[in-house]
Amino acid sequence: MKVWKKNLIAVAVLATVCLGIYTNWLYTEDTKTVSLTDTLDSQKILSSDMLVMADDPMNEEPMQSTVSDYFAAVRLSRREARDGAIALLQEAMSYSTDTGDVQVNQQLDSLVQVSLCESQIENLIIAKGYRDCVAYMSDEGVSIAVASPEGGLQAQDVAVIADIVMTQSGAEMEDIRVVEVQ
Repeated sequence: MKVWKKNLIAVAVLATVCLGIYTNWLYTEDTKTVSLTDTLDSQKILSSDMLVMADDPMNEEPMQSTVSDYFAAVRLSRREARDGAIALLQEAMSYSTDTGDVQVNQQLDSLVQVSLCESQIENLIIAKGYRDCVAYMSDEGVSIAVASPEGGLQAQDVAVIADIVMTQSGAEMEDIRVVEVQ
């Protein structure tokens, strides 16, 4: 009887996840998704040792709605990925043993800590006067996409952003990537 209940719960969780994915696809099918390659300019990325800025005379006035759409799409994508990971970890916790519970709890705690750190970084960067930004932390480092300020992203802007990231996350300078979104 106990095995039957676990199987029923697993099927219910799977059906709920599938229904959520289908509903998301159904409602976002008509909207145009902002492409990452359309939004980011590869010549305006901070490498480990220098910032390369390219002047683009054709794009003097940034389109506010495109930039806002980009940040909203990135945040939504990040939240959906995290929600899916949390659901899988919670499901694994329901089937795991005592030693498995410790590992799953550590993974959940790590996921929560990364989410909080990203949120703190984003809030502090916006508090410094930048219109919008998105932070993404991974094993490879921290990536920050910042809305282009008037006059473009300058070296002192990158220094301020890098200082916030290093203070909040403990990441080293070579692990931080700053991308200007126009």
